[in-house]
Amino acid sequence: MDALDLKPGDRVLEIGCGTGKNLRALREAVGPEGCVYGVDLSEGMLARAAGLCARESWPNVTLTRSDAAKYSAPNPLDGVIFSLSYSTMPHHKEVLIHAWHQLRPGKNLVIMDSKLPPGVRGRLILPYAISISKLSVLGNPYIRPWEELRGLTDDFQMEEVFLESYYICRGRKPASV
Repeated sequence: MDALDLKPGDRVLEIGCGTGKNLRALREAVGPEGCVYGVDLSEGMLARAAGLCARESWPNVTLTRSDAAKYSAPNPLDGVIFSLSYSTMPHHKEVLIHAWHQLRPGKNLVIMDSKLPPGVRGRLILPYAISISKLSVLGNPYIRPWEELRGLTDDFQMEEVFLESYYICRGRKPASV
């Protein structure tokens, strides 16, 4: 959430919001005057997220079932986050570009996901990662989202965590000229 650098009143989109695990933190970051948009393709996941929103009485959270490549937020965005969702999308680059165009200048897009660790650990895990990704919704171990985001901006940061098996990367959209 820190990488998004959200302020009260901001508008933020979570792509692949799933069951809504990040909605509370996003809502706290933008406050009651801000807006949180969540988009997911899974009807079951969204039903759970909607239940959470109803229980918590969050009127400023809007959930939409849609292909993220076709979803457009009702207003320009002050932040976009992919949290454990980017590598599960077969058309991830298209979704990234579409989200980037909705982001206001000077604002951040964040991708947090898993990755193969470098070196021998990654080579040992790769066959299992491929098998598991074919049987589940785990992401494609071959894509490198940080390179795709880095290609959109010069203002880029990446941090690897948990034995270099997860990453958080942030790209800031250049300010208007």
